[in-house]
Amino acid sequence: MNFLDGHLFPENQQPLIITAAPYAPSWVPSDFPEEIPVTMEEQIQKAVDCYNAGATVLHLHVRELDGKGSKRLSKFNELIAGVRARVPEMIIQVGGSISFAPETEGAAAKWLSDDTRHMLAELDPKPDQVTVTVNTSQMNVLEQFDHRDIVGSSMEDPAVFNAYKEMTVPAQPGWVEEHVRRLTAAGIQSAFQCYNVNSFESVERLMRRGIYKGPLVMNWVAIGGGMDSPTVYSLANFMRGVPDGAVVTVESSVLNVLPVNTIGIAMGLHVRCGTEDNLWNQTRTKKIGTAAQIEQLVRISRELSRPIATAKEAREMCKIGVFYDTVEESLEANGFAPNRNGGRQGFLQKAA
Repeated sequence: MNFLDGHLFPENQQPLIITAAPYAPSWVPSDFPEEIPVTMEEQIQKAVDCYNAGATVLHLHVRELDGKGSKRLSKFNELIAGVRARVPEMIIQVGGSISFAPETEGAAAKWLSDDTRHMLAELDPKPDQVTVTVNTSQMNVLEQFDHRDIVGSSMEDPAVFNAYKEMTVPAQPGWVEEHVRRLTAAGIQSAFQCYNVNSFESVERLMRRGIYKGPLVMNWVAIGGGMDSPTVYSLANFMRGVPDGAVVTVESSVLNVLPVNTIGIAMGLHVRCGTEDNLWNQTRTKKIGTAAQIEQLVRISRELSRPIATAKEAREMCKIGVFYDTVEESLEANGFAPNRNGGRQGFLQKAA
């Protein structure tokens, strides 16, 4: 993106889109019983609470009554329908991992089979977005953790800890291409999860080759352990290649969440928070729920005079439901230079 003079002024920035991630599939309800919902009504109400606090995107996972992450698409359908009925304008973003929680103690934290993950394109009612990981990678979600982040929690169990430490993201090219095609055919937006410059470049190639022809909406995932590092250097390097038409949300973990989001707010980017990413306040003196985290970001944004996006504005910025007919139209709408044509060198020339 082009961060020109005045880009830090609120009048030159979009209203802030806040994504809430309240369902916390890597934790169990006993880790934060006041906050992690279990019954379907509690899970629906959590979405309402996040919306009322200021979030306009809901990153959605589902639990069974025993507290374990659900792998049943029928449960996803039930939760999506319940959220639609209560907060119809909220953008529903289904976590493409479905549930990577280990099914038994000591089992590996694995994502589901390719065929099962493709079935997210068949959800009914359909979500607005499904997150799409790009490029198989290590996903040690615990690498940035301090021992104080897991004290008294299920992660203190060495078998559980090791299951998440050894987790990988299966996202090979053939799976990504097929997944994007199925989501597009269903009218569902692909929300790309980019772990570094390499994964963003792979998304760009998908678009230049016409596999994805839609708005570029993505997360910069700075959680370490195979993903990007939560530093201004990594963020600036990542953003250098991102076109101006993209909608970029910054995402981090544990005590990095608040400072990374604060940087994102100041820069004019968008943010994500919730118990999936962090359980604690910045001094680790008490746990902080998703709605409280959202309210914190709302206060910071208002101090910077940056308005909070309404659900209608968030939908317009993300261009929910929009797809393009041609590669050329897609590249131009997102702010990319056009594909090479004849003697042009690289992608240096904008369309005349």
